[in-house]
Amino acid sequence: MENDETKLVSEKLEEWVMDKCQGWRDNYDSSYRESHEEYYRLWRGIWAKEDSLRTTERSRIITPALQQAVESSVAEVEEATFGRGAWFDIRDDYQDEGGSQDVEFLKAQLTEDMEFAKARSTISEVLLNAAIYGTGIGEIYLDEIKEHIPAIQTTPDGQTQQVGVMEKERFMVKLRPIMPQNFLIDPLATSIEEALGCAIDMYVPLHQVEQDQEKGFLRDVEVETVASDDDLEPDQDITVNTDARVRLTRYYGLVPRDLLEEAEDDELEEDEIAVALGDSGDDDDSGYVEAIVIIANGTTLLKAVANPYMMEDRPVVSFKWDAVPSKFWGRGICEKGYNSQKALDTELRARIDALALTVHPMMAVDASRMPRGSQFEIRPGKTLLTNGNPSEILQPFKFGAVDNITFTQGAQLQNMVQQATGAVDTAGMASMGADGTAAGISMSLGAIIKRHKRTLLNFQDNFLIPFVQKVAHRYMQFDPDLYKAQDMKFVASSSLGIIAREYEVTQLVQLLQTMPAENPAYQLLVSNVVESMNLSKREQILAELAKANQPDPQAQEEQQIRKQFELELAKANLQQIQLQNQEIQSRIQQNQVETQLLPVSEETDRISAIAKTLPADEFQQAIEMAELSLKQQELKVKENIVELQMRKPNGN
Repeated sequence: MENDETKLVSEKLEEWVMDKCQGWRDNYDSSYRESHEEYYRLWRGIWAKEDSLRTTERSRIITPALQQAVESSVAEVEEATFGRGAWFDIRDDYQDEGGSQDVEFLKAQLTEDMEFAKARSTISEVLLNAAIYGTGIGEIYLDEIKEHIPAIQTTPDGQTQQVGVMEKERFMVKLRPIMPQNFLIDPLATSIEEALGCAIDMYVPLHQVEQDQEKGFLRDVEVETVASDDDLEPDQDITVNTDARVRLTRYYGLVPRDLLEEAEDDELEEDEIAVALGDSGDDDDSGYVEAIVIIANGTTLLKAVANPYMMEDRPVVSFKWDAVPSKFWGRGICEKGYNSQKALDTELRARIDALALTVHPMMAVDASRMPRGSQFEIRPGKTLLTNGNPSEILQPFKFGAVDNITFTQGAQLQNMVQQATGAVDTAGMASMGADGTAAGISMSLGAIIKRHKRTLLNFQDNFLIPFVQKVAHRYMQFDPDLYKAQDMKFVASSSLGIIAREYEVTQLVQLLQTMPAENPAYQLLVSNVVESMNLSKREQILAELAKANQPDPQAQEEQQIRKQFELELAKANLQQIQLQNQEIQSRIQQNQVETQLLPVSEETDRISAIAKTLPADEFQQAIEMAELSLKQQELKVKENIVELQMRKPNGN
């Protein structure tokens, strides 16, 4: 039991935490509660009195336009996240000696444990909350479970063996989706990390508190049950048993250091207190410390310790469907389509009321001419007794038929819901384009897919990856036998959703139609088409395509031999051409020399003819001049021959 001094200090800590939580509760109630409750009703299709805009309105129908928008948008993000099997991957931040085996083992073990903890279903619920309320919130918590493993055990006599079950206790990290009505946060914060703190305020069964006390998670003090509070119930139509309920407030954030230290159990020794607080032994004079405080019914302190996690992170993750600047609470599907949904509901209810007056009109009755004591009632096959002509006594009020323009208006309002939310109605996809053509539909789908990708990016960066990181760190800290502590980087494996895949397949098919089959990129495009399609035997088809694209070794060898033969043949042809070219060049050179020598011989014959007619002395002089001229011409011819030889590459 606690002494009086500890109890007094504990009450101070409780007052500090509950005072913060109450202020955050007041801010949420005044700013978001009413709208969140209405978003929930519209998604559920629940009519409320405030939905009636006219006193004469009788219809209570809620159109499913917003429901369809929420469910189709959530399904698109779910398909993008979980449609391909593996929804996260692990990258090693450093190159260690073990290679990638440790990374693959961690990924396989983490995937198995998350499947056991039903992480996909809880994440899907968080996505649904984000689509309805604008913000999805999840709490990460530890649960101690007993794992039963089949094993062969030896009997006490040691002679025989029998099949039995081995029981093993271990920690399991789980995710708990949190409704916005049960989440409190500093209104000035835009994220959980930068807030002073946050709290989860909700009702839990009494036996759950008692089980956590038995496991040592909570202090062993008496906890009383309380009556329910409508502020914490998301659905007021659900009747629950309030006899075994406890209002539990789990606070994660900064608290005054002196209040936390003094609020610890006085039965702990000083060194044990340091361990419980997560104190490393250094002197920290800061006024605040990151802590976890759990309070029952606003008065009973069940836990008050410094943040025990090795990364000192808060066990809460959240993301916004669409971000609102400088606000923690985001903008969801219901908020986007709220006005169009309300207009559509009003138009449809008015049409139904008008149709009821047309099909079942009001009747005017002359009561003085009806039998005494008769009650006027109209039903099929009923006989009415009148004192006179019934056509004069009974007169229906004639109403005009419902104008067909109301149906056009309804279709336009439903289209407005789709435009506001970014959801796609596959049945009315043709109406999305301005002209109803394939180009118009393609442009509309392209814009819608971009909006889904933005939401998917918010989900990956702010929820999915931090969630996987926190889970891995919890296992590294509390289950070191299976999870070796190491530096890992987690990435999302999300891809395109259903609509985005269909859009991509359409574009790829159009590109294939413009490309010949022998093009190297053709087979790559075919593989991408199959990859984007949701086929039952997709992996088998991809394997066969990859096998078909691989060349036959025998055919590849024959082709290589053929190419080598063609290369040798080309070399031989080239050598023959070169020889022929040399021969042609030699003939050209010989013809040039003969052509140059021909004028010399003709000049010699001319000089000899002239010399015969001259005297002896003049003849001798002429001969000497002729010889000199011939020598000069021969020298010139020889110089030309040398020049031609130097121009040839081989010198021939």
